[in-house]
Amino acid sequence: MRAALGVRFSAAVVRVEHRGRVRYERAYGRTRDDGPSLPCYADTRFDLASITKVFVATVALDQVARGALTLDDPLTPVVPEWCGTDHAPIALRQILAHDAGFKSGADYRTLLDKSVETFALTEPLAAPPGEKVIYSDLGYIALGTIVARAARHGSLATVVETVLHGWGATSIAYKPRGRERKAIPATETDAWRGSVQGDVHDEKAYLMGRVAGHAGLFGDARDVALLGEWYLAGLHGRPTPLDRALAREAVREQAYDLTLRRGLGWALKTNDENSCGALMSANTFGHTGFSGTSIWIDPDRDLNVVLLTNNVHHGRTDLREIRAAVADAAVTEIDRA
Repeated sequence: MRAALGVRFSAAVVRVEHRGRVRYERAYGRTRDDGPSLPCYADTRFDLASITKVFVATVALDQVARGALTLDDPLTPVVPEWCGTDHAPIALRQILAHDAGFKSGADYRTLLDKSVETFALTEPLAAPPGEKVIYSDLGYIALGTIVARAARHGSLATVVETVLHGWGATSIAYKPRGRERKAIPATETDAWRGSVQGDVHDEKAYLMGRVAGHAGLFGDARDVALLGEWYLAGLHGRPTPLDRALAREAVREQAYDLTLRRGLGWALKTNDENSCGALMSANTFGHTGFSGTSIWIDPDRDLNVVLLTNNVHHGRTDLREIRAAVADAAVTEIDRA
């Protein structure tokens, strides 16, 4: 981590939990490397990027537990726009597992004069539902619409933040306000928006008012680890607000892919080249975020490893080897204890 600081990212937090207890937590660096900055602390909030997907998927699973949604029925009662279209057979399970057939995404520059939500709901599918895994921002943008509609009140932000804050993840929220923004590590400087700090990095989420099902949440390492603990607790008999049967189902293989198998919201370790490293067990599940964030969870060891960085602050480079090194180091230390 120290070797990568100032080269791959300006700020980072590593948090390792074992059996639901913190074993290691450390913050590194400052909020930016190209101007006035603030120190990074253990409770610094980061742009979580696609880890948003797992938080929103977890809210959707809670709606299943409460009867507002079902996993396997067609979603046309919630999305009537799909009636009579190729989308009509799509079920929630398929969206969560990325095999509903949605295209992966779209260049934001083609969406500047469009409703991104409408585009995600109506763009022709790339494959029939259930045929193959296509990791899809569009599918999770649609999921955000479904979660908000199933709640029958409030926006997606209200629904997600109400559930997550009620479960103790109080740092997790969309749209940081005012003074909070300078304490959040800067992401990218680009030709469209200039220097992005305290605002969502993902362009499609930005066009959606900074609230989306695929990206847009900010949070600290404690609360990202809490996301993992809700599932680990369900597997190991500790208290959890998440339905235990759904927690177990979420980390089972739902759709096979040569690169990264899929659970419900979660990615599942498929080979030792995945960014969870070589040492975590075959049952490992987790997720990464484009901004430089990740969480990897080894249920066999009851081990939860969170790495938050602002990797895109130094360019859009692959962080896989650093994520893997942190995960391997955590496994080595836990196995040695």
